[in-house]
Amino acid sequence: MTELFEPVDADDHRLAAVLGGPLGDLNRVGLLTAGDVRTAQTVCRLGGDTSAEVELAVALLVRAARNGSVCVDLREVPELLPDHAWPDPAAWWENVTASPLIGVALRVEAGLLYLHRYWAEEGAVVIDLHERLTRPQPEVDEDRLAAALDRHFEAEYAEQRAAAEASARRWTSVITGGPGTGKTTTLARLLAVLADQSATPLRIALAAPTGKAAARMSQTLAKAAAEPTFPEVDRDVVADLTASTLHRMLGFRPDNHSRFRHHRGNRLPHDVVVVDEASMVSLSMMTRLMEAIRPDARLVLLGDADQLASVEAGAVLHDVVAGYHDRSPSPVSRLETSRRFGKEIGRLAAAVRDGEADEAWALLSTGSADIELVDPADSARIRALVLPTVRELRGRALAGDVAGVLRSLNAHRLLCAHRAGPYGVATWNDRVEHWLRADEGIDWLPHRYPGQPLIQTSNDYGLKLWNGDTGAVLGGEERRAVFDDGADGRLVSLGRLSEVEVAHALTVHRSQGSEFGEVTVVLPEPDSRLLSRQLLYTAVTRAVHKVRVVGTEESVKEAVRRRARRSSGLADRLSGAGAP
Repeated sequence: MTELFEPVDADDHRLAAVLGGPLGDLNRVGLLTAGDVRTAQTVCRLGGDTSAEVELAVALLVRAARNGSVCVDLREVPELLPDHAWPDPAAWWENVTASPLIGVALRVEAGLLYLHRYWAEEGAVVIDLHERLTRPQPEVDEDRLAAALDRHFEAEYAEQRAAAEASARRWTSVITGGPGTGKTTTLARLLAVLADQSATPLRIALAAPTGKAAARMSQTLAKAAAEPTFPEVDRDVVADLTASTLHRMLGFRPDNHSRFRHHRGNRLPHDVVVVDEASMVSLSMMTRLMEAIRPDARLVLLGDADQLASVEAGAVLHDVVAGYHDRSPSPVSRLETSRRFGKEIGRLAAAVRDGEADEAWALLSTGSADIELVDPADSARIRALVLPTVRELRGRALAGDVAGVLRSLNAHRLLCAHRAGPYGVATWNDRVEHWLRADEGIDWLPHRYPGQPLIQTSNDYGLKLWNGDTGAVLGGEERRAVFDDGADGRLVSLGRLSEVEVAHALTVHRSQGSEFGEVTVVLPEPDSRLLSRQLLYTAVTRAVHKVRVVGTEESVKEAVRRRARRSSGLADRLSGAGAP
């Protein structure tokens, strides 16, 4: 996967005007953007080395970070464009590592080239995890632990019991597994087990990368604690816990968006810190989290390591799971058995996750009660799938039925790989609104109309709306929208909303941390740089009852075959001989 961009026209902002040499060549073919080139030139000029090979290496590092990687292996760079005349790898490496930029703007680690920032952050995470895993682990009362585990886990939940026991014995633990494998239920019972071990009430912090994920974490924990099988004696430990965003837990600073109030000099006061949807946590955010946690506080990471990684650089959960795979004892517990969605959705998700392209295509093309393949050319079929929920949402919004609106919001969602282009969110949002106008026999819709689904695109601390929160415009003279907060909904005046977008369709990235009754996944062409196994797996596993895939055989199989790779040294450094 070369990850080239296609210029829209000669004035595309990603093209660098009047630029020659290797950087100009790679800009014109779409490998490097103008931003990559200008940043590299500035760094090299300030660092006192403007040689062509060093500028090229820095530009590739900037490009790598833009695409989610934290480092570059110069030996693998020719794979990006096999027909390009690249420098000789050995000579190129020698020239770059002899540059005065090394140790200042650039760093080298285990044959990989880093920008200083990501090298420092990766090293800090390795050191912090190493220290937490090698220091004496928390003492446990074995009799009380056994009794609490017996109280909370029946025989058929052996996986969950083992995960809870492993976490109770460690300062740091990871519980990974697909949707419906019981991660949050295990967490609720683990917290009760930990509270039973403590002579004083535990201070527990729950956090997730987005507001939507945090609200869902609070909701599912409360639901788990309310189950009849949850021991009454332990219910109070979990019942009133509320999750927040990671930014809010760490202490967001309006004057500095990369630093927080809590850090090594001002640690979080909590005894237990839990982070859900950890696959969405970037390397930078993980660094800040590790800095803020007390060495004698437990850290529990929950997430699905097979999902899409964070929007920003790094694939921390995947790297931690891979790095500690062969460690004994390992801090990683993997839950395998899913109880959330239909059997066929589970089979499809497993085939995609495991890279079984033929099996995934066979399941889709055969179809079942909970899986359907839709021809991309069959616009009438897609319209018939989408409009019923759109009508239902609009009708409930016009009637002022807040609870009904919240139910309809999560009944069905279109998911796309891209934001723009023929297969992107913008196109599908326009198409759905065109269908709605035709359905109602009207020529236009106002900018904000009853039943219009919305998504918040940044954190708004004043409104208590978080990046990823979804809602819908209500009818009535008040001109309000309601947002899903995991409870009765948060009502907000439309005039106060500034950072929202239409959300008939969402990107798959935006859908992480959410679940919908039904999902329709729109796949792009097979050569799309965003098409990957992780993207399709994440999209499929958002569905509870039904998943439809709009795509060709070529697109489906290419998605399953192609594993998105993010260059990083974290997994190898964690799996090493123990030294950071």
